[in-house]
Amino acid sequence: MAFSGALTLTDLNDFITPSQTCIKPVEQLNGLEDTKEPGAASTEIRIDSTGSYYEVSSHGSAQTAAVPKPAERKLQQAQISLNDCLACSGCITSAESVLITLQSHTEVLNFLEGNPPASSLLHKVPVLSVAPQSLASLAATLSSSSIAPVGLRQVLRRVQAFCTTVLGFEHIYDTTFARHVALLEHAQEYLERKRDKGKLPMLASACPGWICYAEKAHSEMLPFISRTKSPQQVMGTLVKSWLGRVWGKQPDQIYHVTVMPCYDKKLEASRQDFYNDVYSTRDVDCVITTGELELMMREKGWDLSVPVFGEDGPQSHENLALPELLPHPGTSSGSYLHSLMSAVTRACAEPLDLSVKTVRTSDYEEFVLRKQSNGAVVFKGAKCYGFRNLQNVVRKVGKEAGVRVGRGAAGRMMGERARGKKSGVEGGEEKGYDYVEVMACPGGCVNGGGQLRPIVRVSQNKDEEGYARDWQENGVQVPAEMEETGAEIPFQGPQWGNKEWTKEVEKAYWHALPALSLPRSVPNEIGADVADYLALRVKVDMCRPQNICQGSWDVRMDLEAEQRRRELFRTQYRAVENEVIGLAVKW
Repeated sequence: MAFSGALTLTDLNDFITPSQTCIKPVEQLNGLEDTKEPGAASTEIRIDSTGSYYEVSSHGSAQTAAVPKPAERKLQQAQISLNDCLACSGCITSAESVLITLQSHTEVLNFLEGNPPASSLLHKVPVLSVAPQSLASLAATLSSSSIAPVGLRQVLRRVQAFCTTVLGFEHIYDTTFARHVALLEHAQEYLERKRDKGKLPMLASACPGWICYAEKAHSEMLPFISRTKSPQQVMGTLVKSWLGRVWGKQPDQIYHVTVMPCYDKKLEASRQDFYNDVYSTRDVDCVITTGELELMMREKGWDLSVPVFGEDGPQSHENLALPELLPHPGTSSGSYLHSLMSAVTRACAEPLDLSVKTVRTSDYEEFVLRKQSNGAVVFKGAKCYGFRNLQNVVRKVGKEAGVRVGRGAAGRMMGERARGKKSGVEGGEEKGYDYVEVMACPGGCVNGGGQLRPIVRVSQNKDEEGYARDWQENGVQVPAEMEETGAEIPFQGPQWGNKEWTKEVEKAYWHALPALSLPRSVPNEIGADVADYLALRVKVDMCRPQNICQGSWDVRMDLEAEQRRRELFRTQYRAVENEVIGLAVKW
């Protein structure tokens, strides 16, 4: 009997085996014999009916009326940090909010309230970086109840006004320039692999959900994953190491917060690779989601739908250090594949033709660049969003690279089946992928788990699915407008991953994306190449090459400067081994 494709993806390890070795304490009514073994501990742990733990003397287990109750000490519950969360193998595309105690909007508010004034030596400069996907989610929500669509620049201006006047942030940026630097380094890494016969296909590394999953379930894929930092972590490097130097501040004198569309970005920021041991600080101190930012606005009474002064004008003087809302072709998840294809096209002496093929849905597409002269394939890449498509790509990459993918009988069976098939096309072997843009969420980053939920319209007596509901009986506060008129009103629904809503967020992302704005420190002749110019300036300032770099980002420097470049803009990955084996489980 043949298994379905969904069942033969891997070894069916659902990461819950440790729970089979745990037994939840229950209340025991019958008494225990007061026997003490030689060498036994003088204290024991007692659990009351509420589940609280107490340390008591072992002599007090058998109590009588003549013997007083022994002294007991209530034990504190263990706290699980984000680093511990990375080792549990339980989360893939979203992290449990219960475990994330150091990465929340409450932590941000507590810091801002306790931050000493600027005149104090202990004052830290609060900086906020907002992902464009988060701005798109806010813009789509505002546009759903507005006559005219709201653009990313308008939302950014309103967020800047809220964070500076209400919260007290001193600098607010978007992360598009950090993404531009990441794309330049990404293309450089691919060209290095191509030149030095490195591991191909190269897989994108910007999605922490995919990285977390690969480290735990598919360590054989780690050599293929790009070492380039994600835009969030590049932004952390820019803020703490480059802008901090401009402001005359050390990395530990800056508190950097990012707003991201994904919960897994919290896990990414907590990785030890992004911790500065010299200054005891992280590149990104705290990560909040789009939903948490919107919650902060509601708690502070800020109405994001109200326009602010100058929201259609150029960026303010305080934020001129970085260009904002840089436009780009390709996808709303970073355009890693399209930027790579642009680099390949520029490097090729002959003109190339691009063909696009949809494999299953728009979340899985193949892109091929061929020479116009003879049709020879120069580059073949794919865009893969969602874990169902991701598993297919992992199998395909493993098959083409000769790497065994999957463990257990299911994985071996798939390998035998794959080896039994011919991979040729019209008598010749089909060219494998050179690059794959991988994202864990279906629809990409605009559909991240931390985004605002879809806007639905419900009436006073029916929910979004059409079922009769008594809102007050269910504890839902009904707006006065609905209670008085009974008309349908829009509000955020409970569902996540709505395809129609993802299209609306995608539309808001690309709507009226502004052109490049030119900071005053850049010569006028640079024009539209302002991002490349500033990126090259960042490279020179931070890598300190012996010879001043001229030209473009991919110009090689001396060995010491290249080493600093890799330390600043690249990272590493390591396999997370599962310590629980089948023989150790108490069945």
